[in-house]
Amino acid sequence: MSKKHPIISVTGSSGAGTSTVKHTFDQIFRREGVNAVSIEGDAFHRFNRADMKAELERQYAAGNHGFSHFSYEANELKELENVFREYGKTGTGRTRHYVHDDDESARYGVPPGNFTEWAPFEDGSDLLFYEGLHGSVVNDEVNLAQYADLKIGVVPVINLEWIQKIHRDRERRGYTTEAITDVILRRMNAYVHCICPQFTETDINFQRVPVVDTSNPFVARWIPTADESLVVIRFKNPRGIDFSYLVSMIEGSWMSRANSIVIPGGKLDLAMQLILTPMIDRLVSESKRA
Repeated sequence: MSKKHPIISVTGSSGAGTSTVKHTFDQIFRREGVNAVSIEGDAFHRFNRADMKAELERQYAAGNHGFSHFSYEANELKELENVFREYGKTGTGRTRHYVHDDDESARYGVPPGNFTEWAPFEDGSDLLFYEGLHGSVVNDEVNLAQYADLKIGVVPVINLEWIQKIHRDRERRGYTTEAITDVILRRMNAYVHCICPQFTETDINFQRVPVVDTSNPFVARWIPTADESLVVIRFKNPRGIDFSYLVSMIEGSWMSRANSIVIPGGKLDLAMQLILTPMIDRLVSESKRA
């Protein structure tokens, strides 16, 4: 953690909704005049698309049927830790982009499934913002959680997460439901051992819970809407959180535990604005004083 160069880390698996959360952060940054440098978890994958396919075949041949992008060994976590550490010390670092599709290819000038070159951060940023799979990993090799000043988990219940992933990958990436299901099954071991443990490290978790039937996510024809959901917001350390204020400001909300508030799904953006804006302002104010 660094008072002078703070880091915000948003962690969630594929289909969890971290991109939507990033949009809310971007709104806060613009409104509050915060100059944030952003990095994507996909930039720290170890393999491009072709090399990942070859590595999957090699791992399968060796009997490792649980290897996936969720796996620690499929990612450059030491490099990510170096970026967190360096930014916390000096406010500098580097990143790249993983190009997913033709639209991104046109933007970055790199074929889909490949990385851009590493490039340094722009000077003068107020904070570093990470969004991806592994922002709060603590294992025998790395400890990313210790460098982040604010750690956010985005964790919909798993059937909803699968529905969101299936619809996204079918509509935006052209995959079949069968292919997506195979990916989900392959990732389960790493989901349990690499993704879930991070949510005990996060400061705040946002967990979306549908209130409609999602018992078979693989045949769901649509994603439950925000109004068909509740969101459980859990604070690791509730000290200093004005729950009475939040309940009064967010219509339909209530306390489910001493450290948790439940809100209607359609109020998520409002809740994030109310909760996160003062936290971000405090991080930036303290960094400027430091």
